[in-house]
Amino acid sequence: MLKLPQYQVIQQIYESSHSIIYRGTRKQDNQPVILKMLKEEYASPEELSRRKQEYEIITGLSHPRIIKAYGIEPYQNTIIMILEDFGGESLQRIMEKQQITVEDFFPLALQLTDSLAYIHATDIIHKDITPDNILVHQDSNQLKITDFCAASRLLYETPSLQSPGRLQGTLAYLSPEQTGRINRRVDCRTDLYSMGVTFYALLAGRLPFQSLDPLELVHAHIAKIPTPLYEVSPDIPRILSDIIMKLLKKNAEERYQSAFGVKADLERCHNDLLKLQSEPTFSFPLAEDDRSGKFQIPQKLYGRKREINTLLQAFERVCQGQAELMVVTGYSGVGKTALISEVHKPMISKHGYFLVGKFDQFQTDTPYNGIATACDTFCRYLLMENEDVLAEWRERIRAALGNHAQILIDIIPRLELIIGPQLIVPKVEATEAKNRFTLFFLKFIESICDKEHPIVLFIDDLQWADLDSLLLLEKIITESKVKYFFIIGSYRDNEVDKQHPLMGLLKKLKKSPAIIHIVELHNLFPKDIEQLLQDSLRGGAGVEDEGERIAHLSKVIYQKTQGNAFFTHQFLQILREKNLLNFNFKQRRWQWDIKQIAAQNITDNAVALLADKINSLPPKSSKLLQLAACIGNIFDFKTLSKCYNSFDAEAFSVLWSAIKEGLVQPLNENYKHLDLVENALFKFSHDRIRQAAYGLLPDDQKNPSICRLVASF
Repeated sequence: MLKLPQYQVIQQIYESSHSIIYRGTRKQDNQPVILKMLKEEYASPEELSRRKQEYEIITGLSHPRIIKAYGIEPYQNTIIMILEDFGGESLQRIMEKQQITVEDFFPLALQLTDSLAYIHATDIIHKDITPDNILVHQDSNQLKITDFCAASRLLYETPSLQSPGRLQGTLAYLSPEQTGRINRRVDCRTDLYSMGVTFYALLAGRLPFQSLDPLELVHAHIAKIPTPLYEVSPDIPRILSDIIMKLLKKNAEERYQSAFGVKADLERCHNDLLKLQSEPTFSFPLAEDDRSGKFQIPQKLYGRKREINTLLQAFERVCQGQAELMVVTGYSGVGKTALISEVHKPMISKHGYFLVGKFDQFQTDTPYNGIATACDTFCRYLLMENEDVLAEWRERIRAALGNHAQILIDIIPRLELIIGPQLIVPKVEATEAKNRFTLFFLKFIESICDKEHPIVLFIDDLQWADLDSLLLLEKIITESKVKYFFIIGSYRDNEVDKQHPLMGLLKKLKKSPAIIHIVELHNLFPKDIEQLLQDSLRGGAGVEDEGERIAHLSKVIYQKTQGNAFFTHQFLQILREKNLLNFNFKQRRWQWDIKQIAAQNITDNAVALLADKINSLPPKSSKLLQLAACIGNIFDFKTLSKCYNSFDAEAFSVLWSAIKEGLVQPLNENYKHLDLVENALFKFSHDRIRQAAYGLLPDDQKNPSICRLVASF
């Protein structure tokens, strides 16, 4: 039993894979407390950091339905958090002991939505709403949310690819976007999905998706539709089932947009049930009062229906055994990457792999850089598989490469973690070395593509590809025997001319038997901008002039941005930051002054607009972003702080302004506490942001060799 000098430990009440929970009292005043201790005798720095962050977040919240934290103390080689004890027990335990009726459900659900609305209003995402993290006092029915160790203080996060066992949160309750496999940001609506799973489990007595296979659970969250609750139990009213099924929508835009909206519909449903007990089949339009006051541009494509169909039809043919090439071209910011990302969901249903590589304008002298990055993604996928699956891939790749595997490991170092150390290959002259690498790279690609696992290889920014990479892609397309392989490339058509090597390659490929598609993306039409605004600025119910107001605004926005998707998003965000778009909580609608917006002296390109935004940051933050731009589109904090020549704490406080503004985004969890920030990894949220930051550098610092020097720190 745990022994602490200042506390009397009464009993152990819970044990998870990470924590042990005790009930006790504080000796000085006999105050009941909960003692939450990390289970590991020697806790990892990551776990210690998460607990410290949890304590910081809880102490910053003040709400009757959120657990209070009294302190955090070291204990041997770990730490203990001291929490309030209001006599509650986890909702999970209550569910295990008794069936939750519809009558029992409403008081709990209304308290949960109320507390979640408060959490989101403080710009915190909980990221682990489950029955285990909801405490209920059964006599008073009081509810409190606990366990904020996975929480985020950012408005949104972009989750990185992780094995299911390493995902933040509880797998059975994770939203599709929280799995990190559908290329969607995580915001407060992820908690609404998890709350929907919790509601489903409360009323059905089981989870919507049940599997012992973690990857199967991930797939279910992304692609499977749960059985509606009214079909699970005839005692559950259809309208209540519909509310919960809306929470479980795969796309965040189709869910409720706020906990306030969920609470409003639950209250209406509860009141109507009490009044109309003899007519349980009543219904009403959902989400009529669903207004969060937060400005959110939907993460979906507008005006791209034809291009999406072309992409998905090509992928379907690839799944039948074809090998195809698709090249997507258009001006920067037009939405090339967003379009290509639409292949994620069907790819997951086919158990395929999505490999992403990107060429860098400052590393054009590094052969195969973009292709190597994509293959590294594949290696990361394999390292997430169980040992049996990994062993199959290991033997397949070894058989294909034989004693020449080191040739690929030299370019793709992570491959060694899969197939183990390999024999050194003899050195040969440069031309023969290229031919040898090409030969065995083709063998490698042929070995990893099959019917059970079609491969999508996406190479971005081909306008910066080195000549060796272009020649390798040509060989893959024209000479390999590969099947079930979909190569997608993208390039900025405004940055290449007829003499560019890429143009020569495409001209040559068009004359070959290979199956090639060229997709040209253009700016959005005015009607697309209008639809985007209708979805972003949802007006109050019954507002007669709402459509007319938005149509007028869309014309002004289009005149300013000419329909460039990225420019449009940035311009709208700046209007919000300047309070030219405001939410009127009394009228429950967005308001704006069209004359003020039309009078904005806005630049005619996104880079200049972003440069102004970067310059509006504190001077130190602006300078730090310029240094980061020299390192690369992806940069690690350790290198950045060395270049900035400061301690981690100072450099991170400077970088935080850019993170909060969404200019850069973290790629792992290490940014959350100073103990781990040295290992934090970040990326610019868009190429144009990096371009804008780089453009602010003095001319004498824009030499690519200087950038390589900075990146090598």
